[in-house]
Amino acid sequence: MKKLVVLGCLWVVYSCQNKEVLLPKAGETVVADVQDHSPIYFFYKVEDKDTLIEVNRKNSISSTNWLFNIDKRLPLRLVIPEIKKLQNKKEGSMHKSETSENYFTYTDTTKKNMAFLPFTKLRFKFEKPDGNLPIISFDENNLVHYKEEVFSKDELNHFLNDSLKQAPLHIIFCFSKKLSFGKYIQDKLFLNKLMISNKSVTISHTKEYIY
Repeated sequence: MKKLVVLGCLWVVYSCQNKEVLLPKAGETVVADVQDHSPIYFFYKVEDKDTLIEVNRKNSISSTNWLFNIDKRLPLRLVIPEIKKLQNKKEGSMHKSETSENYFTYTDTTKKNMAFLPFTKLRFKFEKPDGNLPIISFDENNLVHYKEEVFSKDELNHFLNDSLKQAPLHIIFCFSKKLSFGKYIQDKLFLNKLMISNKSVTISHTKEYIY
């Protein structure tokens, strides 16, 4: 039986083998509760100074909502290929429910509870994006790139609304494969709060590049 325990303000998920997953942290909740779910655990390991990933998917029942409990220390280069495998497994299952969803789990440090970020429709491209696409990239140094321009994350809302004059543009986001999963979740929650008033700009919610 899996169980959840609280360690200070940080949620730690334990498996029956007594391994731990340090969840990402944020100060908000997107989804507060998910019923009828199966937990999947992405464990962080270090062997001979190499970072490794171990995935426990034993309880992944295709007809249920899947909770992806991913250690915040893991880099996207290890996490994304495993997520893609699980997405394909669920999509290919004859037992899949059309109403089941996939969620990333994280800790809301304000409410001190577990929270959930849905990503069911999102598909990851683990490759370098086409240079002709309108790609906005997040690097591991908290900087944002668009073609030859580089600016801080806090300037992104202004950039989308006031600096992009071409029309129309369907923006696709790219994240550095060096990013930790914890930083990725923080960036995703930041993007959820963007206020786009520029009617020529739309955001892709079904595709992301990891490179």
